[in-house]
Amino acid sequence: MNALTAGNPKPEHEPFGLFARWIEEARAKEINDPEAMCVATVDAGGLPNARMVLLRGHDDQGFVFYTNRQSAKGEELEARPMAAGVLHWKSLRRQFRFRGRVERVTEAESDAYFAGRPRESRIGAWASQQSRPLESRFALEKAVAAQAARFGLGEVPRPPHWGGYRIRPVEIEFWTDKPFRLHERLRYRRDEPQGDWSCEALYP
Repeated sequence: MNALTAGNPKPEHEPFGLFARWIEEARAKEINDPEAMCVATVDAGGLPNARMVLLRGHDDQGFVFYTNRQSAKGEELEARPMAAGVLHWKSLRRQFRFRGRVERVTEAESDAYFAGRPRESRIGAWASQQSRPLESRFALEKAVAAQAARFGLGEVPRPPHWGGYRIRPVEIEFWTDKPFRLHERLRYRRDEPQGDWSCEALYP
């Protein structure tokens, strides 16, 4: 394997180990939201759509985030289950990006993550008609109050329209800032989410 190393002693046969080290460094050093991730989808007309979410899980199966499945991103992912993601850690002068097919996480995974959210966030998931037109801020506050009254002091279960997605990457790139814009880029690719990775360096 002949490639640059993106800060690693030598390229690895798979990229997930290197990402695990990068995200741990980001959690230790990045000032704000080291797990902030831009996710891009495509709408019915083929127009790209990008927004910031939070990376809430990663392993050798892919990268996980959670959302209202009736939101714009949820509807786009259900219709065209493909996406791209980018994490940028400015303090580390690094960027990590990937793309691939998308699948829903298991109901158990969604339940477990939702149960760990702050109670106010769980109530908000019931109250918000995400991506729909909002007539006033008061309407949102009224919806939140209604859901808070509905659940009282009891448990707030996960809404059936809320859950997680896993992006199963077929392409991953590690980018490291270098002087004079001679950046270091290391790309991993495979044909299918279960396939073997190839690795190569890219010109800046």
